[in-house]
Amino acid sequence: SSAGWGTRALGAKPVSAAERVLPVVLAGGAGTRLWPLSRERYPKQFLPLVGERTMLQQTLGRLAGLAAAPPVIVCHHDHRFIVAEQCRAVGEEPGAVVLEPVARNTAPALALAALRTVDAGDPVLLALPADGHIGSVAAFHAAVRRALPLAAEGRIVAFGATPDRPETGYGYIQAGPGAGPGGAAPIAAFVEKPTRSVAEGYLATGGYYWNSGMFAVRASVYLAELRAFRPAIHAACTAAVAAETKDLDFHRPGDAFRDSPADSIDYAVMEHTRLGMVVPTRMQWSDLGSWRALAEALPADKDGNTASGDVIAVAARGSHLASGSRLLAAIGVADLVVVETADAVLVASKAHVAEVKTVVERLRQAGRTEQREHTTAYRPWGHAETFPASQADAGFLVKRITVQPGESLSLQKHRHRAEHWVVVHGEATVQRGEDTFVVAQDESTYIPAGVLHRLTNRGPERLDVIEVQVGPVLSEDDIVRYDDRYGRE
Repeated sequence: SSAGWGTRALGAKPVSAAERVLPVVLAGGAGTRLWPLSRERYPKQFLPLVGERTMLQQTLGRLAGLAAAPPVIVCHHDHRFIVAEQCRAVGEEPGAVVLEPVARNTAPALALAALRTVDAGDPVLLALPADGHIGSVAAFHAAVRRALPLAAEGRIVAFGATPDRPETGYGYIQAGPGAGPGGAAPIAAFVEKPTRSVAEGYLATGGYYWNSGMFAVRASVYLAELRAFRPAIHAACTAAVAAETKDLDFHRPGDAFRDSPADSIDYAVMEHTRLGMVVPTRMQWSDLGSWRALAEALPADKDGNTASGDVIAVAARGSHLASGSRLLAAIGVADLVVVETADAVLVASKAHVAEVKTVVERLRQAGRTEQREHTTAYRPWGHAETFPASQADAGFLVKRITVQPGESLSLQKHRHRAEHWVVVHGEATVQRGEDTFVVAQDESTYIPAGVLHRLTNRGPERLDVIEVQVGPVLSEDDIVRYDDRYGRE
């Protein structure tokens, strides 16, 4: 809950009571633009693209130093345990994690947060996409402090990133006349992604800023403008919040949310409101919306190459080379993006990286899984990695199951497959039928088809188990759950 304002100020100058802020982290995303690293079930906000922390963790970390309530995180219900684990890993405790049953873009997502908090002090909401990169946290903080008084007075404040090049991949905000202290100005227009010549004109003229997708607005102001301009979104979200239920540590809006039109904050509200203002900032922002954008955010070598993982580059220039699971060697290439993962490899000209979406759509149309999930699937108890060499159509799959301390898989059985478990790290507590026993490192056990079983890690260390599945059906559909501490069916 956002009632009872705690602060996270770490030596920062407090803001006044009228300017207290509730961060709303918008953690949705389709996982298409940075494929194959980003997938539908593990989109870019959950990846460590720049630095060791993920984009979500970096977004949360930037709040330190601002007087703010614990953030509300809005995400898709499929990502709830990823969000919980990534928050736990960096010691973050959100005020609430709100689960969207379906993706409906940012306008309905922010409405869910606003409706939950409007009667709890009517805070200023600081809407932050979880997948944005900010190079200067100090500049970000300074922009927030300039925006908060304006938002407290009833304005809807957009954060405009000062452009340093004629970028054609971003939308722009045009500032109107009458700039005040700190350069804050009324918004004259939102401009779609321009051609290069138009973008060059914006840069030469000045007064145009990249649209960062970040906003500051009172909950009541946002809801009033949303009701005026997109009443269907307001009505659906109002009904959904009224029917909200608690699920473990998560908040589930009612099914009425499915009736909401999908729209962004820009289109739903900002392009219509007369309350909009833009605060310019030099926070070195990027949405990391393409492989080219990611490469520009990373340090390059003397030949203009950026690299991650096990990479050897010889006579290469201007290329982005990323290896996830094996050695990648690139010789004599230029202006390429080469990304290797355990189950897919992307080779693209930097000039055509926007067409990655076309590949993702073709995979979806073909009924394949590479656009949906990695070989490593994340679960509330840990994760499971499928070894690519195993063959489901040949009747076997090999997985490495990692269970975190104190966690447990569901009590379940399989109609069609048997499982062989070998413990390679830690100690497993195994329930098999009526028996419960311990399997230590370098020991194994066998689970026949049709037998109830459960795997639990009661030890202080992680548990790693090599699982060999054998049978005619090796999909998740063959799991029959009888008891699950995480509420899964």
